[in-house]
Amino acid sequence: MPYDVTRTTLRGMTHVPPPAEELRLLDAELWQLDARRAQLLNRRAWLVAALQAARPIHPAPQAPVEAPRTEATAPGVQNVLLLLGGVLLTVAAMVFTLVSWGHLGIAGRALVLGAVTLAALGAPFLLLKRGLRSTAESVAGLGLALTVLDAYALQQVAFMGTDGAGYTAIASALLAGLWAAYGLLPRAAELRLPLPAALAAAQLPLFFWAISATAGSFGITAALLVTAGFDAAVALRVTAKSVRVLASVGAYGTGALGALTAGWLSWGAAGPSAAARAAALLTLAAAIALGAAWRLPKPAVATGNAVAGGLFLVAAGGGVLRVTLPDGWTVPGYLACGVALLAVLRVRLPEPLRRGLVQASGAVQAVAVACALPLVVVALVGPLGWAERWWTGVPSDARAAVAVHMPWPPYPGQLLLGPVVVAAVLALLVRGEARRPWAEIGATVLVWATVMTLPAVFQLPYSAALLLQGAATGAALAAAAFRLLPGTATALALGGSLSLVFLSLASQTATLTVLAVLTALFATASLRLHLAPVTAPAALVYATALACATGTAADWRPQHTALLVLVVPLAAALLAARLGETHARVPVEVTGAAAGLLAVGLAITAPPMLALVLALCAVIAAGVAVRSDRRPVGYAAAVLFLLASWVRLAAWDVGSVEAYTLPVTVPALCVGAWRRVRDAQASSWTAYGAGLAATLLPSLVAAWDDPNWTRPLLLGTAALLIILLGARHRLQAPLVLGGSVLVLVALHELAPYLVQMAGALPRWVPPALAGLLLLALGATYEQRIRNVRRVREVLGRMS
Repeated sequence: MPYDVTRTTLRGMTHVPPPAEELRLLDAELWQLDARRAQLLNRRAWLVAALQAARPIHPAPQAPVEAPRTEATAPGVQNVLLLLGGVLLTVAAMVFTLVSWGHLGIAGRALVLGAVTLAALGAPFLLLKRGLRSTAESVAGLGLALTVLDAYALQQVAFMGTDGAGYTAIASALLAGLWAAYGLLPRAAELRLPLPAALAAAQLPLFFWAISATAGSFGITAALLVTAGFDAAVALRVTAKSVRVLASVGAYGTGALGALTAGWLSWGAAGPSAAARAAALLTLAAAIALGAAWRLPKPAVATGNAVAGGLFLVAAGGGVLRVTLPDGWTVPGYLACGVALLAVLRVRLPEPLRRGLVQASGAVQAVAVACALPLVVVALVGPLGWAERWWTGVPSDARAAVAVHMPWPPYPGQLLLGPVVVAAVLALLVRGEARRPWAEIGATVLVWATVMTLPAVFQLPYSAALLLQGAATGAALAAAAFRLLPGTATALALGGSLSLVFLSLASQTATLTVLAVLTALFATASLRLHLAPVTAPAALVYATALACATGTAADWRPQHTALLVLVVPLAAALLAARLGETHARVPVEVTGAAAGLLAVGLAITAPPMLALVLALCAVIAAGVAVRSDRRPVGYAAAVLFLLASWVRLAAWDVGSVEAYTLPVTVPALCVGAWRRVRDAQASSWTAYGAGLAATLLPSLVAAWDDPNWTRPLLLGTAALLIILLGARHRLQAPLVLGGSVLVLVALHELAPYLVQMAGALPRWVPPALAGLLLLALGATYEQRIRNVRRVREVLGRMS
């Protein structure tokens, strides 16, 4: 198309050829293309078939065969073979030495063993030169074993009469030196066996020397500790891993054995001399442990060593003080040594070492407190024995008061020093934001335990014990009120008050006084809202106990005491209303309910008084139900009123059932009517069912066995009125219940006449009537089946 044609001209031009002709041409071209494509596909299929027919047949390729899985590596096999070879050669050498030794002369023996030993010790150098390190290790092990056999052979030939322990000490020392020198040779330094073997042999000389020299327990223990020190030095200075591990095992093993033996010797020392020697051994063990802790790189391991060293020092000093001080001062002596360890806080030491010594001191102090624990337990739990012997008389002193049914521990004064000293340490020496609160709690608990135990320890008068424990309880409450450790102080106040109450049971005057004071204390503490959830219920509990004790002291009967106990539920209800929406309200209400239940239990043996108590409890419950958030308590009040009326009727020997059921029915029907007024859709069974059944059913049961006519007549009349009311208001529950009761009452009244009628009828009449009934039922059943068939046929014709 020429480029000079304008757009206006292009819009006005017509298609050449016309669209119909162009469409025909396109269809023709497409048909030709389809025909050509089919021809080409047929040709391609023929060519593929021809190529497949001319291709030679080759077998299918087989999957590559996997090599069998090996279960051991080449180095592993090599090491096993070398190890077995070395063991077999060693066994052969032992057999030769033990069995065939006697067949050779002295020269022959020396020549054979010397030659074999030298060959076994020299062969590793040639093997290492050729690069056979594993083989060299195996042969070197054989050579070391041969040196042991040489030492044994030498003892059998030249030193037959010598002491075995002494010869073992000398031989092991020489072997250790020989193996160490052999392992330090320039070429043998590549061997890993000689130096550990030398260290293992070095564990024996001092031990067997001490046995040979008859050094006794102290000498053997010293040998063990010196060996442990040598192992520790090797472990800290040697760089070879195998030697360092073996030295560490030796240091901890021989050191633990030596330290335990020294501690046993210290505890069993009968005099200052034995105690001093044991202390020297323990000091040596502590020096080894602390020296290792100073040099160990890992803080955790260093701290553990420092703890052990600190305990060894305490055992050393405490053992000397034990035999020096009088009897009973063992625990204070060890405690003094443990506290002395805290002097490290003033010395510049590595942190792991300092931490370990402090922990050792803490462990000793904990043991001292644990030793005083039986004393505290007797002082706090011992007064529980007065629960079986209450008001039997004032004991002679405070110790007799607490040890009423538990044995008193020996040396109480010395044992009590433990909590005192530990409390002082916690209060004065513990610092830090994280540890200080716990230290304050621990010191407070220990001081409180000391104060509670002090009267019995010093055998103070009984009244002094009461005053001191009461003062401790008051001080704890005061501390809690001013938020000084409130949780701990509150718990201590409760625990101390319980112990004080049981301690006061020995005397009537003490019991009344203590209960009154505790009630006042806890009631006053309840003015603090953060203490009220605990102290308010406690005050109510002690007030209940005070009411019971007052009634008993006045020689009142339990049912009369119950009236005094009811003051507590009343006070609890008033207090709960005043507390409002606080955490103390529910505990106060629960405590008041428990006190009311106790009052009911006290009055249960006297029905008239029980009725009065139940009625008063109902009045209190009704007063609680006045509050909008305690409406459900009204149900409890109704139940209590009902129980009170029943108990009162039973006390009057009223046997009529209606006297018990009508007080339930009338309020229930009133409530049901009120429910129907507020909710017209409420079911009559929900509104009136329970109320009607409460009287109708028990009365029906009573009327069934009643020979008189009055009860059935009244019950039938009442049932008829209920039916009429149900029919008037179209209520199902009155109709069903009233009708059922009326029919049953009528049958009950007609039963004698029906029995007479049955006796007058011939015997064939009942079977005949039964047969007629069955025939009627069968005919009705057949008719229903026919109706179903007709409906089925009609439906079939419709389809």
